[in-house]
Amino acid sequence: MVNGTIHHIEIYVNDLKSTKAFWSWFLSKLNYKLFQDWDSGFSFKLGDTYIVFVQTEDRFRENSYHRCHAGLNHIAFHVATRKDVDTFTESVRKKGMKILYEDKHPYAGGIGYYALFFEDPNRIKVEIVANQ
Repeated sequence: MVNGTIHHIEIYVNDLKSTKAFWSWFLSKLNYKLFQDWDSGFSFKLGDTYIVFVQTEDRFRENSYHRCHAGLNHIAFHVATRKDVDTFTESVRKKGMKILYEDKHPYAGGIGYYALFFEDPNRIKVEIVANQ
């Protein structure tokens, strides 16, 4: 294990059911495996890193999430090729999800930066970026 690598990330969500449907689909395409599953949450793991999603308690739901507020802006994932980005783009479109920065896609991150940007059901921005 390398010092400084991420052990896990935990995200509280407003709707666990839609979150689980989305992230199960998405993370399984990146070879993550279901790691933990309980009434108020679940996690997926790849190697030594896992991502946890927990249902926000009712008493804390009045302050909704927005990626432009202080806190998490987005989560970015590597894929091997531009074709992988294109495959994810097709899947996102087929699922009726909104692609962010559509007018600049797939170069919304700049020239030579080939990526897909979209949102999960909680409006957390998700990025898929090609390594080459």
